[in-house]
Amino acid sequence: MTFWTIDETHSIAACCWVEGAQGHPSFPVQNLPFGLFSDGDSGPRAGVAIGDFVFDLAGAVSCGLLPGFEMLDHVLRERLNELLALGAEVRLGLRKALFTLFTDAARADAVRPFLVPIDHAELHLPCEVGDYTDFYAGIHHATRVGKLFRPDNPLLPNYRHVPIGYHGRASSVVLTGTPVSRPSGQLPGADGPRFGPSERLDLELELGVWIGPGNTLGTPIPVEQAHEHIAGFCLLNDWSARDIQAWEYQPLGPFLAKNFLTTLSPWIVTPEALAPFRAPAFQRESDAPSPLPYLCAADDHAHGGLSLSLGVWLQTASMREKGLSEVRLSGGSSDALYWTVAQMVAHHTVGGCNLRAGDLFGTGTISGEADGTEGSLLELTSGGSQPVTLPSGEIRTFLQAGDRLRISAEARREGYATIGFGDCAGEIVD
Repeated sequence: MTFWTIDETHSIAACCWVEGAQGHPSFPVQNLPFGLFSDGDSGPRAGVAIGDFVFDLAGAVSCGLLPGFEMLDHVLRERLNELLALGAEVRLGLRKALFTLFTDAARADAVRPFLVPIDHAELHLPCEVGDYTDFYAGIHHATRVGKLFRPDNPLLPNYRHVPIGYHGRASSVVLTGTPVSRPSGQLPGADGPRFGPSERLDLELELGVWIGPGNTLGTPIPVEQAHEHIAGFCLLNDWSARDIQAWEYQPLGPFLAKNFLTTLSPWIVTPEALAPFRAPAFQRESDAPSPLPYLCAADDHAHGGLSLSLGVWLQTASMREKGLSEVRLSGGSSDALYWTVAQMVAHHTVGGCNLRAGDLFGTGTISGEADGTEGSLLELTSGGSQPVTLPSGEIRTFLQAGDRLRISAEARREGYATIGFGDCAGEIVD
């Protein structure tokens, strides 16, 4: 089985008996993402999103509803790191078993007791995040930001050769809905730095990548095998304080400008669910350098990309007071990533670094080339020089108190069910 294999679980003709799941905009039976939830007095445990319900996967396995998966009982509580460590074969087996449960109407009476309405469930971060690495793989974002500071040479010479990244702060990775407190730090000024709250708070629209099976310290993961270590995807907002970042990032890169908060969507959308939405890797310019051999694999070149439709949405406090809905600021496609996730895994480990189940990658800000596809306000407002006018008459260069920012993604392809990722949102509370 390869990560782009399409089988019966992707059929748009599949009929799901779960109320509201048929044609659900995010969680039809063709998706079946994993998450961690609790309800009532029950502690956190593994669940699966189906329609407007969370299927109690841990409870179902414990009660024998999924014969052959009893050995998973001990890995479905408290966190999902151990489940992700088991790899693609277990994920695929579970996917097919769950697909059968939800499409076989004869099983409905047995399954219904394990369906928890999602508005009665508390969602949690699915994994204990041991390490978090954020890449810089969105070439159009890198180019636009580079033009703000180096108009004649926006991309540094190494960009097309190496997947750029930095190690982020795992302790401040949070779930959607967590309030966003404006960070303080040193801000640049004409007479040197001053201390205060950031005045240029921004978002970054990214995909998050959950690592599955790890590797032994000192043993790189070949790019041809990298997909075996990728357990799933989510949405990731790498909130950024642009003024703090401008002062501190040289010579070693982001620090306080990034470490105060990173927001994730709650569900792990598996590579198997995304098989119909695979795409070729980024089409490089004819004069662009070829990646070094350790970053090259024919299968990854042909199928290593993802085609997802992305969006950035904003609702201010004034808009809520006036009953105005959130407005779409921008949005592009994930096919703008210059490096594939497999290349990120291969590069991250080529020096011997060991990955562990539950580690998290960010792809870097995903922006398109055209206007209206920017993945950050820094780009959308040309560094704050061109404010955005909102339906309420307000203007924005960067985020203000009361702003609620949401990012979205959906996978669409003719002949297949559309699947989504769930909410990834936060409100500025300073």
